[in-house]
Formats: sequence, structure tokens, C-alpha cells
Amino acid sequence: MEDLVTASVPVGITDGFWQGRRVFLTGHTGFKGGWLALWLHQMGAQVTGFSLPADEISLFRQARLNQLVTHVEGDIRNLAAVEAAMAAANPEVVLHLAAQPLVRLSYECPVETYATNVQGTVHVLDSCRRMTDLKSIVCITSDKAYENREWVWPYRESDPMGGYDPYSSSKGAAELVISAYRRSFFTTADGPRLASVRAGNVIGGGDWALDRLVPDIIRALIAGERPLIRSPHSIRPWQHVLEALGGYLMIAERLALGLDWAATGWNFGPGDDDTQPVSWIAQRMTSAWPSVNGNAPGWDKPSNAAPQLHEAKILKLDCAKARTELGWNPALHLGEALRWIVDWHSHVAVGGDARDITQQQIEAYRTLLQRQPA
Repeated sequence: MEDLVTASVPVGITDGFWQGRRVFLTGHTGFKGGWLALWLHQMGAQVTGFSLPADEISLFRQARLNQLVTHVEGDIRNLAAVEAAMAAANPEVVLHLAAQPLVRLSYECPVETYATNVQGTVHVLDSCRRMTDLKSIVCITSDKAYENREWVWPYRESDPMGGYDPYSSSKGAAELVISAYRRSFFTTADGPRLASVRAGNVIGGGDWALDRLVPDIIRALIAGERPLIRSPHSIRPWQHVLEALGGYLMIAERLALGLDWAATGWNFGPGDDDTQPVSWIAQRMTSAWPSVNGNAPGWDKPSNAAPQLHEAKILKLDCAKARTELGWNPALHLGEALRWIVDWHSHVAVGGDARDITQQQIEAYRTLLQRQPA
């Protein structure tokens, strides 16, 4: 196969590409969307965000992102609202992040989960069909879209989609939708290219989601309590949110260049040595957090745990394709990522500015990228 990372194709993320670029970003009031909106703004993009209202405690509110992007409140389950907002933005790039992102919540709200993750994706992609200046569409799904056989081998992009629980299966179904739209509507030489991206468990400052490991740990530490960890032996492909977002931006650029090989599915995950059990994460975060009320660092397992819903015990991603064909490599080891999260939350907990530290960490990460060998 011809080497796809060549001098004619930009390496990494090109600021010049994003300067003045019209971007339509769904889910900008969420955790990942907030980080991505701020990164795009720093590169000079004209960002229109479409999302449900932000939670009272959220990165969007803490970093005052409404001052930096065109903020449109709406629901991707409403096709007319999506079409109107996208038409007004007239985007060149669409980044679709809006989703119901929680496994355990999907058991409580399966209809909402499928409506958002599957039909919402249909609405976004169908709206894209009518955009005349659009060149690049990136849909974010999940590593949980794969049919998880609970084996030790990592999943490749060619492995079948599936999903045991409503969340996972909704993401697998979204992948089928994306594939169908790609082959049915986005095939012309001068039209937009469409890719899906599947990241591991992304972590970072400003994630306040309920029933998610790192936010649960942070809430306990801020309260001066020992976190309660229900599944300490579960293994996940942990990575800092900026690692995944960097991959999304690289794909978006290459789609806009008309590179057909980029219009497919992509995995973005950590190296094998950064795939760790939940207990490893909990121990390092509690040890790094400043002592509160004299409490010794550590965590506990709930003594009266609620009945366990099915959750995968082991999940790994094979990211060889992104490394060899895209030139993407993780730049931040998991231990460093956890320190960045503790730094972010300990800074904000004592009144520090959330936007400032988020921008600082984006710049620090961009510096790490520049130091990577080409």
C-alpha cells in the first residue's frame, strides 16, 4: 500500500486550515464538545454550536463558552430545528458530538437514548445533504459500538458493530446509519466526505456527568470524602479528551481535502500500557489530590451496592490504522492525563478561572504534538 502520510498531505493539525473556517458543532454544551469548541476558537474557527441547554454545572458555563461561539439551543431529535440551525451556519465542516452518552442512563431511558443517538444522527446527516459549501463531516460514536466479546484482543475498525445495552447498541446502530449515508449520498467528487470516529473512555477537567468514574471521584474529593468505586476491576482504554479531539480534527482536515481514504471509520485510543483497570485510576487520582480534612487518600467499594446492570468488563481498541495511515499518536500518557485532571479541578475548586486553565492545557497539549516526530 502506498504510504498515506506524505508530504502532500498535512501532518498533524493545521491552524491555517481552521482560521475563519465555518464549523457546525453539535453537543457543544457537553464535556467533549466544550473542549472542542474552545480548541476550535483558539485556532480562529467560526463555530456555531447546536445543543441542549447546558447543565448548571458544566464546562460550557464555567468557561463562558457562550461568549466565544454562536450558541444555538436545540434538540437533534427535532429535524426542522437541526435543518434551520445548519442552514443559518452554512458550514464547511460538521462535527457531530451530540448524544446520550451514559451506559447506565440508557437502561433508564432507552427510548430517549435511541431517539438521540440513532435518529438524531439521521437528522444531522440528512441536513448535511442540503449544505452547498460543506466538505467535511465527522460523526463521533464510541468504542462501545463494537460487538464486545469480552476478549483480551483489541477491536479493529473492520470488526462488527453490536452492543449489549441500549447505549452501546444505539452507537452500533449509528455506525450503520453513517455507513449507509456515506455510500448513498456522499459519493460525488465535489461533495462532502463522511467519517465516523470511535474513541476510548475520554477523561479530562470539566466533566461533571453523573455516574461516570472520573467525575464521581472528583465530586467525592471536593467534598472531602473517599470515592466509592463499584467495578474496580473493569478495564477501559482511558485517554485524555484532547487525544481524541486531536484525532477528530485531523480527520476533518483530510476529509475537506477530498481524501477518500479518510472517509471511513477510525479508532482513537491509548497505547496498551495505558489501558488500565478502574482501581488504577482511582488510586492515582486520590493520591494526587490535595489532602482535605486530613483524610487519607484512597477509595472504597460500596457496602450496599445497587443491583449491577450489565457493563463490559474489558474493552480495548486497536489504533494501528490511525497511526500508520493518519500519522496520529497519543502524546499524553495516562499518568500525566490524570495529573492534568487533578490540576484542572483543584484550580477551579479554589476559584480559579476554568477558561484559562482549559486554554493552558490545550496549548500545552499542542506543544506536545509539535514535539512528536513527523
